[in-house]
Amino acid sequence: MVRGVFPGTFDPIHYGHIDIARRGARLFDELVVAVYDRPLKNLLFSPEERLEYVRISFANEPKIRVTGYSGLTVDYCRQIDAQVIVRGLRVFSDFEHEFKMALANNRLAPQVDVVALITAEEHTFLSSTTVREIAALGGDVTSMVPAHVKEALTRKFEGMNPDHNPVSMTSLRD
Repeated sequence: MVRGVFPGTFDPIHYGHIDIARRGARLFDELVVAVYDRPLKNLLFSPEERLEYVRISFANEPKIRVTGYSGLTVDYCRQIDAQVIVRGLRVFSDFEHEFKMALANNRLAPQVDVVALITAEEHTFLSSTTVREIAALGGDVTSMVPAHVKEALTRKFEGMNPDHNPVSMTSLRD
């Protein structure tokens, strides 16, 4: 049995993530979508919330299992006997970062391979940061995230003081 792990923070999960996971599930006997609990970045949703939204997103996918994890991804792969890490590539700049990570992971765990899937064209612009920023500014993210995630984003930003927004604004406010 070949088990793949698709790790990420999924803050929030969006259609680009879902596309990569479903395509990964076609390649392996099982794909574990692993929600990282303590990344070195500010998050909008708690680990429990992110796990819930990811689980709902894959509720009808028998080859996809959703779990949380902490620590090194390769250690988690060893723990659950996964042979492959699945990553998504959107743009050229993603390649350099993923290439470095794959080399580091190979140094730590040569028995775990990395498979990078090129995102579908319609998702190349999509990132969790973009989704958070659009939602924080009251924009429509219907085409970017499942309905349950859109509702969670709306609840999170409803009544929030725009001057004390936890989302770092990069470009869409101007």
